[in-house]
Amino acid sequence: MEIIHKIGRRKTAVARVYLSSGTGTITINKKEFGNYFTTDTLRYKVMQPLALTNNEANYDVKVNVFGGGITGQAEAIRLALSRAMCEVDAENRTTLKPEGLLTRDPRMVERKKFGQKKARKKFQFSKR
Repeated sequence: MEIIHKIGRRKTAVARVYLSSGTGTITINKKEFGNYFTTDTLRYKVMQPLALTNNEANYDVKVNVFGGGITGQAEAIRLALSRAMCEVDAENRTTLKPEGLLTRDPRMVERKKFGQKKARKKFQFSKR
């Protein structure tokens, strides 16, 4: 099997995933998976596509991820892994799609507007 390359994005985080057949090792930015994501919820988010398709020990995953925070990076990796699992086997799409793992979350931080304190908050109004 050749290496499958997919990209996932969330907020400002961008994850590039390289999937190859192997024993199930996951390296993120040249670090071990358990050392990069320390909390169980983030580990669960990353492993979700592999767990739903029963492929935890079948593929080696190398990830390059940058930008955003740790949660955005985990969700970007999850999207990229889901896309890669669909390319491995088209039937995986039927299990991942109802879980919402193939949907790109478009929510981003709204930009600050000039003449305002923040994106929507205005400066305090003084009547007198």
